[in-house]
Amino acid sequence: MTAVRTALVVGGGVAGPVAAMALRKAGIEATLFEAYPTAADGVGVTLTLAPNGLAALGILGVDDVVRAIGQPMNTTVVTDGYGALIGTTPNPAVEPETLGVWRDELSRVLLEQAAAQGVRVEYNKRLVDVTESADGVTAVFADGTTSTGDVLVGCDGIRSKVRSLIDPQAPAPKTTALLNFGAAADWVPPGAELDTMYFSFGKKAFFGYWAQPDGRTAWFANVPDPRIMSFSEANATSRETWLESLRETFAEDTPARDIVKHTRAENLVAIGSIESMPPVPHWYRGRMVLAGDSVHGPSPSSGQGASMAVESGIQLARCLRDLPDVPSAFAAYEELRRGRVEKIIVRGARTTNSKSMGNFAKTMMRIMMPLAQKTFLNPEKTLGPEQRYRIDWDARVTAPAAAPVA
Repeated sequence: MTAVRTALVVGGGVAGPVAAMALRKAGIEATLFEAYPTAADGVGVTLTLAPNGLAALGILGVDDVVRAIGQPMNTTVVTDGYGALIGTTPNPAVEPETLGVWRDELSRVLLEQAAAQGVRVEYNKRLVDVTESADGVTAVFADGTTSTGDVLVGCDGIRSKVRSLIDPQAPAPKTTALLNFGAAADWVPPGAELDTMYFSFGKKAFFGYWAQPDGRTAWFANVPDPRIMSFSEANATSRETWLESLRETFAEDTPARDIVKHTRAENLVAIGSIESMPPVPHWYRGRMVLAGDSVHGPSPSSGQGASMAVESGIQLARCLRDLPDVPSAFAAYEELRRGRVEKIIVRGARTTNSKSMGNFAKTMMRIMMPLAQKTFLNPEKTLGPEQRYRIDWDARVTAPAAAPVA
């Protein structure tokens, strides 16, 4: 058993609260530090929580509260900009179900559950530096305060400060020339099923949506744009201006045109360019380690970002629970996770690239889709193995074969 007794967890999105709860379950006292004054209200839009992610949350006893804010998704329908059907695909036959959730609600619920389980959560704590000693690590925050623990876990997102502290030469996120938007519209397309995700390869951009029981439609759009924008850069433009631009982009598409038309500017979120992480050479150094998007953030198109973050937080806790020293625990954690997450990142990148197809490619997709769904796009073959992955919390983690690198 490791000598680790305390952990500092930086970041209050999805990975942070899960890692903190898992560490506490493993007998390690975790304190969670969030840079903002509250949970991520209004930051981000919709996401899918895959069966493997929901099953992992069950280890922590929080799957039912997440189900309460989620919407089961059983089918994917793909159309073109005219509303014509390209293909209908049932989700893989995996239990538990895939959920559609709002990111800010998921973050809020996980933070509440972490606090209820005894995790101390401190807000307005933006990490600016770290100092290490032989027996501990100290986090330095922008407000001048510090906190010391045995290890520090960086769950601070795709633009991670902890990643740069571990390795100043660490790669930055890769960006795609697609701007990402999302919102809820005060209207539901006639005939839209509540358990179905709808994806539309429109004339100018990609559009996804699902109908909600409350009479709204959750939607997102991926719009080709050569300008690479961060979240803050995208939000330098007003929501009203972006909404007008989106109405022009989808003016000829069905039903995207009407969904965007029934969206209020105050409900629109401009996320910026789609980003994903390339392979990160160093997942840890000394007493610092990365989890979630900070080390393996996939494109949103993967449908696995939140689930990967959940899995990693739990696997890290198992490694720290079972192995006798920090370097061995961190090395075992990387060995458990790197191959799986990097494979999913590659798949997500392929899916993202398909969203900027030209008209000829869209025509060929329409022709080939029936055959593809029976072969290489069969969800049982492409997604089933990913979604059936399960963590055995009680199984003991063994040390990695290769000597860990401190």
